[in-house]
Amino acid sequence: MIFDVMTLFPELVSYVLGESIIGRAQKSGAIEINCHNIRDFSEDKHRRVDDTPYGGGKGMLMAAPPIYNCYEHIISQSADKELSTRVVFMSPSGKLFDQKKAEELSKYDRLIVLCGHYEGVDRRIIDEIVDEEISIGNYVLTGGEIPACIVIDSVARLVDGVLSDPECYENESISSGLVEYPQYTRPYEFHGVKVPDVLISGHHEKIDQWRHAEALRLTQENRPDILEKYNKTDT
Repeated sequence: MIFDVMTLFPELVSYVLGESIIGRAQKSGAIEINCHNIRDFSEDKHRRVDDTPYGGGKGMLMAAPPIYNCYEHIISQSADKELSTRVVFMSPSGKLFDQKKAEELSKYDRLIVLCGHYEGVDRRIIDEIVDEEISIGNYVLTGGEIPACIVIDSVARLVDGVLSDPECYENESISSGLVEYPQYTRPYEFHGVKVPDVLISGHHEKIDQWRHAEALRLTQENRPDILEKYNKTDT
């Protein structure tokens, strides 16, 4: 899968996504992440990408031409014109991102992510090239780069070859419909607390039952909102 990020801070995105599992996935060729500096596509001699908003107001607005030029460059560089592509804009006014949306986006061949900055972007560019707006939460950040990294990380790990086995994400927290059950490793006893006996019993059916019960308990305590959805799906 190919990810193209349109941003004013490509180094930030490259740094965050260049480490750990996502970094290794790029090196192995399982995914490709390209960061495009919108300033490189400005037609202004000073490489300006913003201007004051019509109608007044505080702050600056990202102009449409540099973003569109960047988008055109990405599309023109694609060797395979048949790639299924989705363009998303990271915006606090977008639909809330969740695991279901990550799974949906992972089905595309290419994901193009536009990162806003300043007071946002000219609405005309959203209307012309963006398929959907996505928000990572009900709060405002200084730019779309960190949200873009979150979305790409979440989507990329669902791509074949990024994780060692589909089970790595199918049964984990949220993906299964519940938060993840408690997990333990050596030492057997730490600060007076021992690993639950069932986990060293060797009885796999009882272990599965315990894990499910614990997942239900933790979901009730921490995320009752998703427990309600889980119960509806489970009936």
